[in-house]
Amino acid sequence: MSGPGTCGSLGRAGFVSRFGLRDADGVALAAEVAEQVGASGLSSLRVSFADQHGLLRGKTVAAEAIGDALENGVSMTTTLLLKDTSHRTVFPVWKAEAVLGLDSLRGASDFIMVPDPATFRVLPWAPSSGWMLADLYFPDGTPVPLSSRRVARDAIAALAGAGYTYRTGLEVEFHVMRLVDPKLSAVDATHPAAPPEVTLLAHGYQYLTESRFDELEPVMELVRATAEGLRLPVRSMEVEFGPSQVEFTFHPADGLEQADNMVLFKSAVKQVCRRHGYHASFMCRPALPNVFSSGWHLHQCLVDEHGDNAMVPPDAGELLSPVGRRFVAGLLEHAAASCLFTTPTINGYKRYRPYTLAPDRVHWGRDNKAAMIRVIGGAGDQGTRIENRVAEPAANPYLYYACQVHSGLDGISRGLEPPEPCDAPYETPARSLPASLVEAVQAARADEVMRSAMGEGFVDYVAAIKEAEIARFMSEVTDWEQREYFEMF
Repeated sequence: MSGPGTCGSLGRAGFVSRFGLRDADGVALAAEVAEQVGASGLSSLRVSFADQHGLLRGKTVAAEAIGDALENGVSMTTTLLLKDTSHRTVFPVWKAEAVLGLDSLRGASDFIMVPDPATFRVLPWAPSSGWMLADLYFPDGTPVPLSSRRVARDAIAALAGAGYTYRTGLEVEFHVMRLVDPKLSAVDATHPAAPPEVTLLAHGYQYLTESRFDELEPVMELVRATAEGLRLPVRSMEVEFGPSQVEFTFHPADGLEQADNMVLFKSAVKQVCRRHGYHASFMCRPALPNVFSSGWHLHQCLVDEHGDNAMVPPDAGELLSPVGRRFVAGLLEHAAASCLFTTPTINGYKRYRPYTLAPDRVHWGRDNKAAMIRVIGGAGDQGTRIENRVAEPAANPYLYYACQVHSGLDGISRGLEPPEPCDAPYETPARSLPASLVEAVQAARADEVMRSAMGEGFVDYVAAIKEAEIARFMSEVTDWEQREYFEMF
């Protein structure tokens, strides 16, 4: 296991200062956080980063070590960046050649997590524990290019360079079940482990009824109070159509902040629910009878240098402003390639079905929930925005944001125009969304704009991880195969 040790800490003394990783405001904020930790009676601090899947990984340091962690960072093994969803390392780190062209990844070497003091929280469900997100650096002070948070930050900076702030609001659906059996016997400790046994908290099919909400109110209030304690901008809590399915929405926020919010929200929901005997899942379509698919709808608008919504159309007859139309055209142009990041699991493609309030092809339309891109608002409405309904809740928020921004920027820079908006998305001919993760990987590998924008080799890196998952899936015998062939043949 990696760890700084006494000599490691001395060898990296002043890491942040030596490489100039914080400006004056950041230095002052780090000192403020260290003082707050010292005065608050916290016993420990979790330092975490979002991996390639958007899962939080990290280490916990004793509270008295906070100053050292803020100045010197916390070491972590680089193999955490090379794992698929089974937590298997899929790249050959023990061979002599560099991994992904990065010699710093060879031999399961370390990188450094540098905590971002702006993300400091006290965890409501573990009140003796603090928490901070970290940015990733190699020991020579260079940023780790495989960090998904850095990829998103670079995309948002590119948009800012074009004169726009990226403003987003969230609608995320997920399931909360009662935990019956966590499957902790030794026989269940497979790789990956056996999934837990659960039961419903409420029947579905009564969309947004108060009676169903009241059945779910204890867990909804648990999640809401947790989010409030984390200073997350929750706007509403809603009962979805499916059994034990809920939706939380967030007030708008700018730039990277909302992606940070989503990463923390998903992790917090799973942790606090588990502590209270529930199982929360952001899996798109769990293999449980009568359970519905969950989506993640991302509301997006661009704010110009004057603080105005740049998507508001000048005329009542238009859906969006010219820049808004071009941004949408970019999203449509790169929709298939973006699915590698918006819908990164094999399971997520089970949601793309007609007549299910989920998109199945590349369309846009005015306030139409069957379209991939739904336009809300219009002339004179500063709340004008687009809603992309394509993603699954398992998506890494940083990579979701990055692909959206890069796609929209390409539409703006090339002056692309979208096709006519449609009123019947399930009947109007258009390009289909990828039918599988295999097709999404192929589309991303072939999209030169996305490959260039996401960084040298980054698309191939994510694609290789997904291809490892696909290969494992293809090697398994499923219930479908057993039903289809066992008796007939």
